[in-house]
Amino acid sequence: MRDEGLNYGQMMERALRGVMAEALAEVAAKGLPGDHHFYITFASTHGAARLPDWLREKYPDQITIVIQHEYDGLEVEPEGFRVRLSFSNRMADLYVPFDAVLTFVDPSVEFGLKFDATEIEPPDETEVEVEADPAPNSSADVVSLDKFRKP
Repeated sequence: MRDEGLNYGQMMERALRGVMAEALAEVAAKGLPGDHHFYITFASTHGAARLPDWLREKYPDQITIVIQHEYDGLEVEPEGFRVRLSFSNRMADLYVPFDAVLTFVDPSVEFGLKFDATEIEPPDETEVEVEADPAPNSSADVVSLDKFRKP
């Protein structure tokens, strides 16, 4: 049996997803401090992602959400978070698994994380594929974990 060694890339990805989860949990408990706000892009094709059909149809593949002004009910769970957001004055309840998140950006402090998309679960047969929403314009530094991954 061949020793695969330690997978530091996966360890770092889990740790950085933990940073995102902790930031969301703090905001859920205390609200957004100062100018902080989050742009979160996630794969709506992930098997555990939950969003209304009308929103999934509008954003096939992935969607970028903003947690800033019009959000409610932010709850952080061990595997993901729930939030209620307004999309053009239409409210939507979302569940976002942490492993569906592609990017997490807080432009107020130029902080950003980019996650590997290869671990995203394929959609099950009842789910609709969804299309890319352009990433927000931001001067935030995005940390890419690709250089730590094994080919």
